Amino acid sequence: VYLLFQALRQISQRTISTASRRQLPNRVSENQKLFQEDNGLPVHLKGGAKDSLLYRTTAGLTLFGTMYAVYYLLVSSMPKKPN
Repeated sequence: VYLLFQALRQISQRTISTASRRQLPNRVSENQKLFQEDNGLPVHLKGGAKDSLLYRTTAGLTLFGTMYAVYYLLVSSMPKKPN
């Protein structure tokens, strides 16, 4: 049991240490230029088509959920018909 624990500890340390060595390119300045550009778009749509699709999907789901909640409130407020 001790050897298994020690082997797992070595594997986890090796995975963590190799993962931390990878360097991602720094794109902060590119994103700052994109989001600070004065093009009349709100900041939540400046990311392009993906942001637009996400915004419209969220708005559609919100509208559908609101309409469903109002419908369910109306249906539940009506008295049940006797059989």
